[in-house]
Amino acid sequence: MATVLPFHSEIVRFLERHHYQRVTPRAALIDMDGTLYDSMKNHTASWYRLISEAGIPCTRDEFYLYEGRTGASTINALVNRAWGRDATDEEKTEMYHKKTVYFNELPPVEPIPGAFEMLNLLKEMGLRRVLVTGSGQNSLLSRIDTDFPGIFDPEMRVTARDVKHGKPHPEPFIRAMQLARVSPSQSIVVENAPLGVEAGNKAGAFTVGVVTGPIPVEEMERAGAAVVFPSMEAFAEALPTLIFSLLSTSIDPL
Repeated sequence: MATVLPFHSEIVRFLERHHYQRVTPRAALIDMDGTLYDSMKNHTASWYRLISEAGIPCTRDEFYLYEGRTGASTINALVNRAWGRDATDEEKTEMYHKKTVYFNELPPVEPIPGAFEMLNLLKEMGLRRVLVTGSGQNSLLSRIDTDFPGIFDPEMRVTARDVKHGKPHPEPFIRAMQLARVSPSQSIVVENAPLGVEAGNKAGAFTVGVVTGPIPVEEMERAGAAVVFPSMEAFAEALPTLIFSLLSTSIDPL
């Protein structure tokens, strides 16, 4: 009897969904906030403070669901919801600046446990690494090379400044594929939020969801994650097996 590889059913479902014969990983497209850094508690606190002070009703936890959007897109969506109009460019600039000030007033965030090990495994396996974040805040972007030395080349980064449409639009990951010179079927996305998972899936990449906050596994699956891990440490431990299974699994073309 043939041995069934780990993750076989998840990989086959992904291949069928995107009409691929196989996945041949050559690049990993990796989110930052909540994926590499335990920063979402500070982001949600600063967003909640900003939007509450603006007189817009909100809850702190709802900002976990907006993770991946650009700051301008988040502000525009909330202004639309509250006041029935688009935010002006001046409002977006002023409000995002204030949100960044509030974020920087909070204690420094730490890398997610397991993130360093995950990134080093990807490097050792020869996959190109591209940072793909909806953030434009230098407070974390400036730490990447110190906290994760030798992982991301300077030209292998996509931030809010590089795209017109943020997540859940696939543009950030399509842009990342272009930088890495890979096709969707050669790409793995690593995300911790439904909007990012949705963007990766729309871009056609094998999208991994990693639970690092209060968002349940089911939300990641509904957004299109091919496989979901309960922590970054669990993903890092399973990563070599997952890559082997991807390389070893194929389906016959229709």
